Amino acid sequence: MNKCDNIEKLKKVGYKIVVCIDTNESLGNQVEVVGVARVAGAIFITNTNFLEFYIKSSFPAIFMNLQNGQAILDYIRNPSSSPFVPRASLEFRKTRIGTKPAPFVPRFSSRGPSLSCPAVLKPDIVAPGTLVLSSWTRVNTVADLNSHHLFSNFNIESGTSMSCPHVAGLAALIKSVHPGWSPAAIRSAIMTTADVIDNTFAAIKDAGDNYKVASPLAMGAGQVNPNKALDPGLIYDADAQDYVNLLCSMNFTMKQIKTITRSSHPFGCSNRSSDLNYPSFIAFFNEKNDSSLNVQAKEFKRTVTKVGGHAMSVYKARITPIDGFLVNVAPKVLSFKEKYEKLSYKLTVIKAGPRRMNDVVAHGSLTWVEVGGHHEVRSPIVATSLSA
Repeated sequence: MNKCDNIEKLKKVGYKIVVCIDTNESLGNQVEVVGVARVAGAIFITNTNFLEFYIKSSFPAIFMNLQNGQAILDYIRNPSSSPFVPRASLEFRKTRIGTKPAPFVPRFSSRGPSLSCPAVLKPDIVAPGTLVLSSWTRVNTVADLNSHHLFSNFNIESGTSMSCPHVAGLAALIKSVHPGWSPAAIRSAIMTTADVIDNTFAAIKDAGDNYKVASPLAMGAGQVNPNKALDPGLIYDADAQDYVNLLCSMNFTMKQIKTITRSSHPFGCSNRSSDLNYPSFIAFFNEKNDSSLNVQAKEFKRTVTKVGGHAMSVYKARITPIDGFLVNVAPKVLSFKEKYEKLSYKLTVIKAGPRRMNDVVAHGSLTWVEVGGHHEVRSPIVATSLSA
């Protein structure tokens, strides 16, 4: 029982199960050392929540948090009889369903704001990407055990490479149902119908922030919900010129824009704007450059297209407040007379008076709720003092 960071000491243990205590985020080194020592197995008692890339060890191992691991330590340190030899056995973990809380944002998930385009809130969305069982090419090994290469038709992986196929498949599904929709419309449908509540009916948490409520800079609009995304009610659409206007606002040259668009179409920069018709909002309030701390307001203009429900529909704005800010929407009611009709609104985020932000990131949301219908079209709102 030690930190398991000394190979020579571990080799003297022999073919036994070792208990390793990690309180200084040294888990990666300990797993590597135990693997080289070739013991029978290991129990890692650790305070890290970044386990996804360690549990695929080449030797039998289990990982426990400090609280649950204390029972094992008590068992080893306080024998009920003497002489006493602690005994343990490890079994492969069977599939478990109904794990709670789920989902949550893993520690390795990328965070916003976007460095290249801070005017657009990123990330957009999160999708299942932790310990996903999927098909695997036999060109690559799934593990190397005692110098032996192991191959399989399946593997368990974590990361963007796992979540991206979920979203790509959902986009293809939406495209098959709505073949005329643009990529922007499909993205909008996925974002505005995403889940922000986990299976305990609480807000989705962020493992990378001590399991506090996840902000849109961690989870975007939430976790994808395929069934809802097929029928979003309203969409935020955008065409090629809208994106060119964004590129123009970022001072891209026309040559660079043509390289990006791969088009000879004569796009212009007469309407350059960083306010893309996006289903999310991010407002920067950089207090370092605001000595007076007077009233500040960030304004956004959006246009939504009606794509679901009855021909005539009414949507009312519902604001989740942001502490220290006022969020105004005008108009607060959108009345559609026919399908595919477009209506616009303005959203303003206001920071007033000398009060400084309590948090670097504050967030809320705007939801357009269909009166007498089932559609709810939600967009995250972020107010931050991070540098744009």
